[in-house]
Amino acid sequence: MERHEYKIHIVGGGVSGLVAAINLKNAGYKPVILEASDNVGGRVKTDIVNGYQLDRGFQVLLEAYPKAKDYLDYKSLNLQPLLPGAIIFNSGKSQTIGDPLRDISFFWSTLFASVGSLSDKWKIFKLNRALKGKTLETIFESESKSTLAYLKEKGFSDKIIEQFFRPFFSGIFLEPNLRTSSHMFEFVYKMFGEGLAVLPKSGIGAISEQLQSQLKHTEIKFNTKVKAVEDKHILTENDEKIPTHFTIIATEAAQLVSNLKNQHQKWKSCDNLYFEVEQRTISKPLIGLVADKNALVNNIFYHNSVETTQSGPKELLSVTIVKDHQLSNKDLIEKVVSELQQFCGVEQPKFLKMYHINQALPDLEDLHYDISPTETQLKPTIYLAGDHLLNGSLNAAMTSGERAAQGVIMSLEDGLVVENLTSEYI
Repeated sequence: MERHEYKIHIVGGGVSGLVAAINLKNAGYKPVILEASDNVGGRVKTDIVNGYQLDRGFQVLLEAYPKAKDYLDYKSLNLQPLLPGAIIFNSGKSQTIGDPLRDISFFWSTLFASVGSLSDKWKIFKLNRALKGKTLETIFESESKSTLAYLKEKGFSDKIIEQFFRPFFSGIFLEPNLRTSSHMFEFVYKMFGEGLAVLPKSGIGAISEQLQSQLKHTEIKFNTKVKAVEDKHILTENDEKIPTHFTIIATEAAQLVSNLKNQHQKWKSCDNLYFEVEQRTISKPLIGLVADKNALVNNIFYHNSVETTQSGPKELLSVTIVKDHQLSNKDLIEKVVSELQQFCGVEQPKFLKMYHINQALPDLEDLHYDISPTETQLKPTIYLAGDHLLNGSLNAAMTSGERAAQGVIMSLEDGLVVENLTSEYI
């Protein structure tokens, strides 16, 4: 059989599935993507509401991600940089801190900020230097501990942990207790230190759209929900039986494969609310962190502080919640509106839309930076992809999709495997 004749299916059109398809396409194969929704992207999507760009969960791209550099055309994305700093809201006051080595305007505000001592700021400088000299592979091979334990071991004071590290990294890890592995802390901290946090001008969903644009001749079957994946066929919820040589499952596989039943992936969730406001309380493209222990709000960001394709008539404010709560939608909105005024000085925000993101990040204990193609193989003809195989990042999603595709290609280049498979389809 010619390469383009093999039936290769990818279940899930998120970032992992798209990258897997790109690799298969580039190798001369013709994969088919089966996507349950009506568009690609998975968790990396942008909606247009009332003329505003609403990302499904506040997300940024770290431009230092190695795989993002491989698969994305940064220039075409028209990336808008966020400043390397943050506004800390605490006890009715705000302070600005940042990296003065990359933006000298942060020097005095950071030097005199009371969120940490001079000793803390010196330790941050030393941490930056240490991580610059540490490879990503070495980071994930080192001893793992909680991020909180790691920070305490490094000698940071309780004050800077509570007023900076906890609110900042809670928003990244989507959990308020800093129990996430120090591997992830060092990885993310290094990525922040080696590049900027950026947003595509058209919203985070432009990343998925650009990946899809590399698959102009690849078939994507939308609104196709898969019920089960077997060695030689895929069963959809409409009971359509699709013959397949190889399948890459680029979504949660527990309900799709018989020997994975009840082996559910644990996930971290968050709430993301959008408001329309008359004016910004943060004029520059900086994340606002709410450091008050009693606050439900974790962070805020004014999307119009960077250039956007759809800017809307007023100012767009994103609010992220990572703490668990039992509030109804109505009560949650009221609570957030109250806290925005109390902690951030935001007056009369007008609610636009809320996203409850139940599967925002995989909740992992054992983290890895990379994986071999053979390690993505679940069964002789079934492979897995997704950031849950490695770590909760866009870089990991891309890596896993690439490795799964490489695994399929390696199997197809094994003459014995190909012979056994093709006999059923002749």
